[in-house]
Amino acid sequence: MIEEFKKFIMKGNVMDMAVGIIIGAAFGTVISSLVADVIMPPIGLLMGGVDFSNLFAVIKEGATPAPYATVEAAAEAGAVTINFGTFVNHVISFLIVGFAVFLLVKAVNKMQETAEEEEAAATPEPTAEEKLLTEIRDALQSR
Repeated sequence: MIEEFKKFIMKGNVMDMAVGIIIGAAFGTVISSLVADVIMPPIGLLMGGVDFSNLFAVIKEGATPAPYATVEAAAEAGAVTINFGTFVNHVISFLIVGFAVFLLVKAVNKMQETAEEEEAAATPEPTAEEKLLTEIRDALQSR
């Protein structure tokens, strides 16, 4: 059983998948930073100085009564909140990552199509002599 597991782990697909997961996690972190630190501040500024990460609705006040300036302040007070601004940031991150994956898959498919076309073009048509020899072989096999 251990030998089977070693063979499974050492297969190229598993190693490729592991590398993909690690790179995907790092990519997700970069995209999260891009959304939270680069994209959302200008959008918030255009919308009147709104900080999307601090958009929330209080469901139940905590020990300290509302209003709360930030999500962290509400959490410290023990308030129950719906953090829809953070959700908006995550949705935008998801859309960016999804679009990047779409572009990556599209590029890989294009490269595969190109490689298949090149392979098909590289296979030459059989010569007249090869065709004749194939016919002779087939005739001998049919006897």
